[in-house]
Amino acid sequence: MGNFKEDIAKVRAFAFDVDGVFTDGSLSVGLDTDFIRTYYARDGFAVVTAIKRGYPVAIITGGRGESITRRFGLMGVKDIYLGSNEKLGAITDFMQKYNLKPEEVMYVGDDIPDIAPMQVVGMAVCPSDAAVEVKAVSRYVSGFPGGRGCVRDVVEQVLRARDHWFDGFTDVPSV
Repeated sequence: MGNFKEDIAKVRAFAFDVDGVFTDGSLSVGLDTDFIRTYYARDGFAVVTAIKRGYPVAIITGGRGESITRRFGLMGVKDIYLGSNEKLGAITDFMQKYNLKPEEVMYVGDDIPDIAPMQVVGMAVCPSDAAVEVKAVSRYVSGFPGGRGCVRDVVEQVLRARDHWFDGFTDVPSV
């Protein structure tokens, strides 16, 4: 492990858990079989920006439901792994698909099932309210909790380190 700012500039792909990362972990039961989740728009803005800049993005979640596919599909995420109880296989598949080296991948997780994929990537990060065990394996703990800016924090840091954030805000994506 080298300097954090140098290492973060090596990241060229992102993988995220959903519940507890893009959301605060709360789930409401709807009338159908899908849960109702609340997402933070600024997190979505950062991910859409990364996708428009050419960064591969994966969603690797134990969750299921059309709402997850719909939310991330609308953002342009092409690699969505639902019902991933064994997340190591999903992160391996994602890395192979894009010919990524471990140091080129950031994984953002918040709970025990995220530890295995976090241990195979070069940049493991988590929200401020992640499980203690996840914080222990994280290279960086965001100052923001899940569902309230953690995703924006880490994606923006990578894009800024690689000079891929905005120059004059002429190409602002919609979320």
